[in-house]
Amino acid sequence: MDLTAAQWEVLRPLLTPKRRFDGRGRPWRDARAVLNGILWVLRTGAPWHDLPDRYPPYQTCHRRFQQWQRDGTLTRLLHALAEDLRAHLHRRQLQFGEKRGAAVGPTRRGKGSKIMAIADRHGLPVACSIASASPHETKLVEATVEQLFTRAKPQRMIGDRAYDSDPLDQRLRQKYRIRLRASQVQSPPEKHPGRP
Repeated sequence: MDLTAAQWEVLRPLLTPKRRFDGRGRPWRDARAVLNGILWVLRTGAPWHDLPDRYPPYQTCHRRFQQWQRDGTLTRLLHALAEDLRAHLHRRQLQFGEKRGAAVGPTRRGKGSKIMAIADRHGLPVACSIASASPHETKLVEATVEQLFTRAKPQRMIGDRAYDSDPLDQRLRQKYRIRLRASQVQSPPEKHPGRP
């Protein structure tokens, strides 16, 4: 799924092609096509060399991805999309899904990664980070807060029982002025108490 015309209008000002001052060199490929190629790789998780022919060459897309990541363009793109979404979204447009479903289940043990995300009260993502699966979630919260897409930091955060940590509460309050509340959900009673 490529960028819509409305999304492109939000992002276009941030992706103006840069030309050398002497006018030499090849003209840049269309920024929209390159960004669509980058998004295809990020969405599918496929290697760069598997980029379909409808996009510019994978070398161009990969080079531009690296450049935009280094110079902060990708961060500016996320900020622009988040601000645009926030400006145009009304509460009645949100549809909340069920809390259970086929995609919800236990995680696999062993090597892997953790994707940490913070969402606002409407369920819109405001921060995301990826880390090794080894550290506990409480060790990754601050790194995720540092990856905010939006300018405004949350005032309060709610997490599950795993986030019930006084040192984490204190660090978030002192460094970011964020109050953390960990829900205290109790597990259901056993069907046969006392039986092994």
